[in-house]
Amino acid sequence: MRRIRPFVALVLAVAVAPLSLAAGADKPEPCSRPAYHQFDFWKGAWTVTSPEGKTVGTNRIEAVLGGCGLQEHWTGAGGGAGTSLNVYDARRHVWHQTWIDANGGLLVLEGGLRDGSMILSGTSVSRSGKTVLNRITWTPRDAGHVRQHWEVSTDGGKHWKTVFDGLYTRNDPG
Repeated sequence: MRRIRPFVALVLAVAVAPLSLAAGADKPEPCSRPAYHQFDFWKGAWTVTSPEGKTVGTNRIEAVLGGCGLQEHWTGAGGGAGTSLNVYDARRHVWHQTWIDANGGLLVLEGGLRDGSMILSGTSVSRSGKTVLNRITWTPRDAGHVRQHWEVSTDGGKHWKTVFDGLYTRNDPG
């Protein structure tokens, strides 16, 4: 019996050692690379106004899953609501957004950071069955403001029409 105890202790020590070493290894945190934080300027609680200064809604954008994504919580001044999940796809080097709203709407966008603005685009289908190209641009103005400009094209991108132009004003310190 005395010979078995040291043997069991040795087996346990050998089995547990790799776990201890792995736990202390210098392993980078998931989603810690700078690309995962290119859209962080959008994080926060916001009041959103039209170009005329009318409040059109509020939005709260928060980091989720340890900073691996952003979740948007939109409430329109007229009562509409929606949410989006945003993630950097490191394999393809693109940002992806999936938006859903309380009316059953779905919008899937992809793109990335260009000249300081996050530009995402994707197609949808109008009620009449026509393919619509959507392009949404988020541009930080200063520490307390972000502009969101949503444009659509029904002719493959030759002509664009603004469907939403909102100025985000920060409600929290960031």
